[in-house]
Amino acid sequence: MRIPLDLARTLAVVVAEGTFDAASRALAVTPSAVSQRIKALEQQLGRVLLVRSKPVRPTDAGAAIVRLARQLDLLEHEALAGFGLEAAPEHPISIPLAVNADSLGTWILPPLADIATRHPVVFDLYRDDQDFTAELLESGTVMAAITSQASPVAGCLVRPLGAMRYRAVATPAFAARWFADEGGRVDALNRAPVVDFDRRDDLQAAYARAVGADPAAAPRHYVPASNDFAIAVKLGLGWGMLPTFQCADELASGALVALGGPPFDVPLYWQQWNLRSPLLDGIADTVVAAARTALDPLG
Repeated sequence: MRIPLDLARTLAVVVAEGTFDAASRALAVTPSAVSQRIKALEQQLGRVLLVRSKPVRPTDAGAAIVRLARQLDLLEHEALAGFGLEAAPEHPISIPLAVNADSLGTWILPPLADIATRHPVVFDLYRDDQDFTAELLESGTVMAAITSQASPVAGCLVRPLGAMRYRAVATPAFAARWFADEGGRVDALNRAPVVDFDRRDDLQAAYARAVGADPAAAPRHYVPASNDFAIAVKLGLGWGMLPTFQCADELASGALVALGGPPFDVPLYWQQWNLRSPLLDGIADTVVAAARTALDPLG
């Protein structure tokens, strides 16, 4: 059995775009033509490759085909570069990466911008919690990811980046209202409003557990954007765990106060497909170098 590579690439575009209509625009063909290509690929392979939801998502078999198509695009790019025929700036290769929200909001964009000035690439960034970005590698959705997972995903290489250090902070007015009684911190944490990134964010709950409070007791705001999350805490909407990047100046000036308790270090790792790719390795080298400056050492 052979996999028709043109049809595999069509499947990858459908998964990336999320719908048949969007894929048809990206491929400059009709939605009917896209649908026919996917059906033909499924018939040839004898597998259902797509869950027809909105957005569409690949089945396990479909994820393997998407991964193959993206690996082929990368290898083709490398082969052309080896001939001295690197892609023209108007036709860059797309590199999908999974990045946790706080890295995206603080330190990762400058090294990616540096790479984009030196290579004809565009980045397709997928934002997710660091505990879940590895799943995007496993599905073939991305070529590399910043993740909290130290053990390599199957078929991937892993490199340590560093630790992102978080502290529990609040505005002085918020702390005076809810945490005035030093001996009643646990009770205060059970009552004081807290800011969570989303319903999968466990940092604030982990801090509450660490100091003996009930992690589910307090009322919660949900602010699902890194910069907006920090602004919400700085405006006194609630207390929250902020990385050093987003609170060091305010702690020094007194605009924020620490609530005590231990800082939380979240280890971060770079995982990428295990391919002989100078471009992917160059991206990794640039990101790792930036992380060594921006993050705390692991351990």
